[in-house]
Amino acid sequence: MSYDLIVIGGGPAGYVAAIRAAQHGKKVACVEADRAGGTCLNWGCIPTKALLKNAELYQTLMHKAGEMGLQIQGLSYDWSAVVGRSRKVSDRLAGGIEFLFKKNKVDYIRGFGSIESEGKVGVTAADGAKQVIEGKNIIIATGCKSRPLPPLPFNGTSVIGSKEAMVLAEQPKEMIIIGAGAIGIEFAYIYNAFGTKVTVIEMLPNILPVEDTEIGEALEKSLTKQGIRCLTNTKVTATKDHGDRVEITVEGPKENGTISADVCLVAIGIQPVLPGGQEPALDERGYITVGDRYETNLPGVYAIGDINGPPWLAHVASFEAFQCVDGLFVDGFKPRKVTNFPGCTYCHPQVASVGKTERALKEEGVEYTVGKIPFVAIGKAVAASETDGFAKLLYGKKHGELLGAHIIGDNATELIAEMGLALDQELTMDEIHATIHAHPTMSEVIHEATLAAEGHAIHF
Repeated sequence: MSYDLIVIGGGPAGYVAAIRAAQHGKKVACVEADRAGGTCLNWGCIPTKALLKNAELYQTLMHKAGEMGLQIQGLSYDWSAVVGRSRKVSDRLAGGIEFLFKKNKVDYIRGFGSIESEGKVGVTAADGAKQVIEGKNIIIATGCKSRPLPPLPFNGTSVIGSKEAMVLAEQPKEMIIIGAGAIGIEFAYIYNAFGTKVTVIEMLPNILPVEDTEIGEALEKSLTKQGIRCLTNTKVTATKDHGDRVEITVEGPKENGTISADVCLVAIGIQPVLPGGQEPALDERGYITVGDRYETNLPGVYAIGDINGPPWLAHVASFEAFQCVDGLFVDGFKPRKVTNFPGCTYCHPQVASVGKTERALKEEGVEYTVGKIPFVAIGKAVAASETDGFAKLLYGKKHGELLGAHIIGDNATELIAEMGLALDQELTMDEIHATIHAHPTMSEVIHEATLAAEGHAIHF
């Protein structure tokens, strides 16, 4: 059978591309080695959010119940049930993607995909059986996996990546996390909330180093209060895995020596997962290089999502899926490259941002105005007992256009959508100020921060 499009990979880039092409009336196959939804739905974004919700609820009941007039005695949890709920959530949504494939008449083929030759994809099933399918166009959307620390290979028990961190049969008493990006910080929050003693090691000056410096500093203070030990500006100089315990030797301003734990989670980044067969041109880091239409150097082969390099985000992958597929099948459509995209970290307090950081604006010599308002100034935040954090908006000094938005606090990951739209549409502080924000809502922090940028904050 010949297809108009074969997609290798069924994650948020692959399944979106397959469904979008089917909506254009094309004959489509999606090849997936694991399960529909890819890493994000099965082993990343979705199951971690289920774990985070459990952690946040447990932490709230443990530490805020009395403040809210609630009396709870004998509060406990079942670790296996906590993990089990996250797996059920993933299974449910993976089944939903498989249903959408059927609804849109996408042929869903389980197996490892490889590019055999021009227009031909080999699919090797789990039992070793192989078939070859043909397609006019091929999209590679195979994503990435956890990157190991060279002297400390993963073993699935004492040294783990993010996948194993979601399904540990027993909760460790102590955990070391190497890397303080979004993945490392989210797992630090989850395990700490349930009582694991967590130490986070980051070689850069701040946790969440890609975020605005002030945001990273504020989050470190909050997580430290919660009991998480954050060792920033700290290098790992030696490692030793004993099988049931890991020793990490570090050098930094807060710690010089060896620390140990039951489990070490390595969260230093990710690495590409390439399909087999013919290999397209790669950059120096091993990611597929693409042109303006997401095309590779192989005829009729395109690459979208994490496999073509940063930013490694599910929503960026889905955006690229739309751009690539519409570029293939819609006359006159010119694909867009990713420019503005939100970044989110789902610990508590949450962190979300879009656009330039203050650090970047200073480096670029851009004149800007800062509007900053703490959540404690927002009525809804006080009523909900969620006053930790602030919103920080950066506006151009000359024209007043939004340049960047940085939020740390409750529901930050929901609030950032408005700022993404404002940035894309080049809205100014006057236009955002003129937009009525419902009261009482957390979104008022955006309105008030805009007023602060004008020097006219009302409630602070």
